[in-house]
Amino acid sequence: MRMRRHLLSLLLPMVSAASLLTACGTPVVNPVTGETEYSAMDESAEIDTGRKQHEQVIKEYGVYNNPKVQAYVNEVGQKLASQSHRPNLTWTFTVLDSTEINAFALPGGYVYITRGIMAYLDSEAELAGVLGHEIGHVCARHGAQRATRQQTAGLGVLAATVLGAVLEAHGVSRATDMASQVSQSAAAGYIASYSREQESQADGLGAEYLARNHYNPQNMVNVIKVLKNQERFAADQAKAEGKPAPSGPNWLASHPSNDKRLADITDIAATYSGQYGDDQRPRYLQTVDGMSFGESREQGLTRGQGFYHEGLGIALTAPAGWRIQNTAEAITLVNGAGDAGLIVRLVPEQAGDTPEDVIRNVLKPSDGRYEQRSLNGLGATHFVGVVSNSQGQNKNVIVTVAKGPGKHLYLMQYAAKDAAALQRNEALMREAESSFRAMTAADRAAAKPWVIHTVSYPRGGFAEMARSTALLDNKETRLKLLNGAYGDGPQPKPGQLVKTVQ
Repeated sequence: MRMRRHLLSLLLPMVSAASLLTACGTPVVNPVTGETEYSAMDESAEIDTGRKQHEQVIKEYGVYNNPKVQAYVNEVGQKLASQSHRPNLTWTFTVLDSTEINAFALPGGYVYITRGIMAYLDSEAELAGVLGHEIGHVCARHGAQRATRQQTAGLGVLAATVLGAVLEAHGVSRATDMASQVSQSAAAGYIASYSREQESQADGLGAEYLARNHYNPQNMVNVIKVLKNQERFAADQAKAEGKPAPSGPNWLASHPSNDKRLADITDIAATYSGQYGDDQRPRYLQTVDGMSFGESREQGLTRGQGFYHEGLGIALTAPAGWRIQNTAEAITLVNGAGDAGLIVRLVPEQAGDTPEDVIRNVLKPSDGRYEQRSLNGLGATHFVGVVSNSQGQNKNVIVTVAKGPGKHLYLMQYAAKDAAALQRNEALMREAESSFRAMTAADRAAAKPWVIHTVSYPRGGFAEMARSTALLDNKETRLKLLNGAYGDGPQPKPGQLVKTVQ
């Protein structure tokens, strides 16, 4: 759907070995190690690659529209980069409009951080740790090293580096997985992470760049604890719901485990001694005060069982026990078992002027039956039939194409892992479909974006804060996670500034 990225991993374009420039095999001195290595990319190729892929990143994620936050992150990033092993690069720092707990970099000096991870950081020094880690990847030429190895293997993939991980429950994680009837983790197959050695080296470089800029390197430990707390929270939530802890393919699969990273960076930070400046916590909290939290109006908002998209003027309600997954391509209403759901996509204008046109032009069915429906006053056509895939194989499909506000058309696909799951859930898919509607006044009142605010920590603690937060569930626990107090994290003192969501 036409909304900015939400919980959506970045798939960078594949490039053939021949397109990786004639610099393949060129001897290049690594700025960090001082050693000569043979590389598919010299510095000019790194810069050119980063510049080209930067446009794709912005298109995929969207830039967070907050000049104050953007200027602040750029200031901190430029300060760190000027004291790095490659100060002469033209560095670009961008805050992305994404809720992912994520930061990554491209070759040539392009560094990205999401507002999602910024919500969980607690000081400028921790922000510097995240940015320093990504600067380390660029300085150590990890992207170029990986391009060289993959070119040798005939792959030639230039992908982003990922600091964090999206930790989500088991189930059908992406609408595209649903369409292919495969249930996978969101990041599976999309981002190939750096090696364990490269990640550990970047952690160490992050600590070094903190020290060079008079931040305590101990803040790199705090950054890894942020990731560890996200992991622990997801596991605790799954346990409370009677589900196994999230596992399987994700961005942590080929990273050192967070436990290992935490142990390693603790040892590294302990090697530094000296007088360090203030961590600039008040300045950081002042910057993130008013920052968007969770989905934005541009992305569409999930509130409990409801989904609202003001820009498109539509709303949907998931059946009881189902959940809503919002990506740039689709809204997916997924059942509790994660094996069936309804995928809702905005149809491109060129696909047709009527629901019947869309079914014929997009699905190209070989057989089937049509049924006219009305969804809360919006005209729709339901189709059950057979289509052929790109391999010429026949496949049964159930879809409804509905007319929405503003002359938009929406394709709703009934999707399941197998025929049995489809049969078990078809009635609830119909219920989900029947909730499709133009936004009402009540819907608009419910679709209020959340923002971070800083408040004084009350004597009643997080329990007292939970009574006034906009968060809908596990309020006290989520507020602890937001403030680094989850698990065995340090607890704030009364009167100390903390973050809440309103």
